[in-house]
Amino acid sequence: MTPSDKDTIDNAHRTAQAHIAAELGRAGFALPGTVLVRTTCGKTNCGCHADPPRLHRPYIQWTRKINQKTVTRHLSDEQWQRYQEWFDNAKRLRQLLADLEALSMEIFEHDS
Repeated sequence: MTPSDKDTIDNAHRTAQAHIAAELGRAGFALPGTVLVRTTCGKTNCGCHADPPRLHRPYIQWTRKINQKTVTRHLSDEQWQRYQEWFDNAKRLRQLLADLEALSMEIFEHDS
């Protein structure tokens, strides 16, 4: 970091960056993607599509990208309970990265 870089970054920015770094350091395992809990199925004649619907057990779907292809996997209730924290961690990591990028852009824009 050059002396001019240090002039650009004030204490508030340094504090915010340190907070984000500390949060990242506390992160645990993380599973990417989206989890959907559905109570209807894809069968058009099923009672879950009736009016009123007769819903059946929730279907838990985990969707993510692998080599630019969408991959969906069904999770059991046990798997969902076991790995829910990992999905939450991935969401938190994405938010922390977005916060760090926004902070970096704020510093850059202020310098320009």
